[in-house]
Amino acid sequence: MNNCRQRVFSALTARLLAALFLLASGAAFPQPLLMASTTSTEQSGLFTHLLPAFKAATGMDVKVVAVGTGQAIDMGRRGDADVLFVHDQAAEEKLVQEGFATRRLAVMYNDFVLVGPAADPSGVRGKDIVGALRKAAAGSAPFVSRGDRSGTHVAELRYWKLAGLEVSKIAGYRECGCGMGPALNIAASTGAYVLTDRGTWLNFRNRAGLVVLVEGDGKLFNQYGVLPVNPARHPHVNSAGANRFVDWVTSAAGQGVIAAYRIGGEQLFFPNAKP
Repeated sequence: MNNCRQRVFSALTARLLAALFLLASGAAFPQPLLMASTTSTEQSGLFTHLLPAFKAATGMDVKVVAVGTGQAIDMGRRGDADVLFVHDQAAEEKLVQEGFATRRLAVMYNDFVLVGPAADPSGVRGKDIVGALRKAAAGSAPFVSRGDRSGTHVAELRYWKLAGLEVSKIAGYRECGCGMGPALNIAASTGAYVLTDRGTWLNFRNRAGLVVLVEGDGKLFNQYGVLPVNPARHPHVNSAGANRFVDWVTSAAGQGVIAAYRIGGEQLFFPNAKP
């Protein structure tokens, strides 16, 4: 059983055991919520800040399964999660159109950055992500890709396409099939370039010689959305809890908690839910 399936199995088992305990005891506590989200939101530390505030407001516990956005969306499609917190807007909107989620709301944004060795052997430093990737490919520098269908991976492939390059033909390109933290660890240990969301980067401690080399390009904008899974497709999901979370995290209270999350005085995510 791979790590993703183990996490999903553990989460579902925990929820089943909790439900059986409450049923046997006659207790009337809210049903725990199962959220599929990205490794970037988890590894940035956001949920350790956000979810206690949600519990204080609602009394509800949330179990997070952190995978790539593509895998999280697949979990929603199968009914293996109650709510999704992800960052691939096109895929999110498609999920709503297909009827697997009832709605999709913008919740916050940050940006992607290209990090690499401080010496910058390919000379990618600047504010142009497309030009930077062309230089990295031309220099045959090692480049680590998550290769996991995550929101970050989807964005990275979009930038390579804009650069007119096929990743299968780039000498230094390697896919790890891993989360953002492990990808950064590989880049740090091998002196490679890697695309990362800024939130995970700010919370990443094993930087070795890595520094931010490309930032500030409008193409690097990174939007997050929240989606409750549709109970018409999967009657067993905790629809009431999912909608309560979505309503809270996009409310003034939830948005304020997101805005207050900082590392070293630097804000990691910027709330932008529409009233």
